[in-house]
Amino acid sequence: MTDEVSRNERIKEASDYLRGTLAEELHDEITGAIVEDDQQLVKFHGMYLQDDRDLRAERGRKKMEKAFAFMLRVRISGGVLTPAQWLALDRVARDYGNGTMRLTTRQTVQLHGVIKSNLKTTLKAIDRALLNTIAACGDVNRNVMCNPNPYQSGAHAAALDLARAISDHLEPHTGAYREIWLDGERLAGGDEEGVEPIYGKTYLPRKFKIAVAVPPSNDVDVFANDLGFIAIADDAGQVEGWNVTAGGGMGMTHGESDTYPRTADVLGFCQTRDAVAVAEAVVTVQRDWGNRANRKHARLKYTIEDRGLDAFRAEVERRAGIKFAPARPYGFTSMGDRYGWSDGDDGRAHLTVFVENGRVRDAGPGAQQLSALRRIAELGVGDIRLTPNQNIIVANIPAELRDEVAHIAAENGLLTPSSGLRRNSMACVALPTCGLALAESERYLPELIGALDERLAAHGLSTDDIVIRMTGCPNGCARPYLAEIGLIGKGPGRYNLYLGAAFDGTRLSKLYAEDLDHAGIVATLDPVFAAYTKERRPDERFGEFTIRAGFVARTGNGRDFHADTGKGRAA
Repeated sequence: MTDEVSRNERIKEASDYLRGTLAEELHDEITGAIVEDDQQLVKFHGMYLQDDRDLRAERGRKKMEKAFAFMLRVRISGGVLTPAQWLALDRVARDYGNGTMRLTTRQTVQLHGVIKSNLKTTLKAIDRALLNTIAACGDVNRNVMCNPNPYQSGAHAAALDLARAISDHLEPHTGAYREIWLDGERLAGGDEEGVEPIYGKTYLPRKFKIAVAVPPSNDVDVFANDLGFIAIADDAGQVEGWNVTAGGGMGMTHGESDTYPRTADVLGFCQTRDAVAVAEAVVTVQRDWGNRANRKHARLKYTIEDRGLDAFRAEVERRAGIKFAPARPYGFTSMGDRYGWSDGDDGRAHLTVFVENGRVRDAGPGAQQLSALRRIAELGVGDIRLTPNQNIIVANIPAELRDEVAHIAAENGLLTPSSGLRRNSMACVALPTCGLALAESERYLPELIGALDERLAAHGLSTDDIVIRMTGCPNGCARPYLAEIGLIGKGPGRYNLYLGAAFDGTRLSKLYAEDLDHAGIVATLDPVFAAYTKERRPDERFGEFTIRAGFVARTGNGRDFHADTGKGRAA
């Protein structure tokens, strides 16, 4: 390894395939934390060390250690859980976590508030449910997303099969997870270089995300991912192959114009039999070509920008042993979830329920969502499917139980809200647990939507589907740069406002106004809503309107994202 690498690269190289001193740190009862190097390594095992930032000041005054705890992220390819697995995670959340389950924007579950002394017990409980947290975080391929309901069509079933195949193929091989958390023994002879045939000793330069999409729904935001597969189906709905996309990513840093979100490029078309080989080839090119000196410039999107798409495509073809065919025609019409009931050909039904910002909890009368979903899972039928938009599909419900499931959902606030803005909303966790958060997100967005709904109602827009997303920092975990209204935390109580993204997730937004507080956000958007009511064309989406009406310029991709920012037409 050369001298020009980041500190994280040296930590990985010296970690003995992700072991570090984690086993020893678990026995240190003096602190609820772990040493700094192990804080990086533990991400590869699917967890982050966090502290409750609401308590920092008080504990600091009392000379107490921060309120440390771990967030655990489960690896759930395609977002599909059996009722027994859901119940196991529910029990873990109540016994060892903070009593809530957090549905993420990558179709998995996060468990917050697990203290260090309970880590092994918690992970063993997850393992007994035939689940794990390995590679849910860290510089590896993370949870592979797809539409989670394979019963919708043959193409959807093929998408889930591909998501699981890729996830399994790219899972790290190291035995560190089994040894440290499950009391497994290290295999005789130890780990040689071949232990990670895909990743190598230092894994990837940065995190890596994959999604599988089935048109016309872009519910996985396929263009936000490092690697994507778009199903191309015949007239009978059977998949003929996949258009492959590469180079998407949402993160950037405030004030640093050489960092930017980017939508993926289309590499071409491949057959299903070649898809896993293509995935491995893309990952290994990024492994070898990615920037290991500057982590802010280490995602695949920057590799493609620096090397060029043609050179990248050629190297992927060489490593995969294939030649991409020209991309096949496809089209997306939306990127949200289809709420409510849908019927399968087998007489079973599927209910998509709304979970605001993905936080499953018991919040009081009429909002006992954690208990309600437990009651549904205890029926022991069907399965629980997590959507890429922080919601849940209760799938495969037999006809005789449909009314009971509907009743449980209705009495606990799980059915679709009437507000078009609210049902198309997403937020990251942000405060109090995320160490990167500059502003509130999950806890604040519901309040903001309430205020914006008042203005939308005044303009007759209450039920219009407008996509709004918020993050507490510019890293983009809730994919705000692909929202028609994107709000990015700038500081306590202040946000940058972005407009103009496409409703189908194919175009980024543009910065419209900076450093707005609550009143400023409402006041800035109100005249845009008024203009939309008066000037919109038939079937024109809000994001497209803000460009045509001159509020923002149509954004460029990659390095062009920051060009022409600021207000256009006066609001």
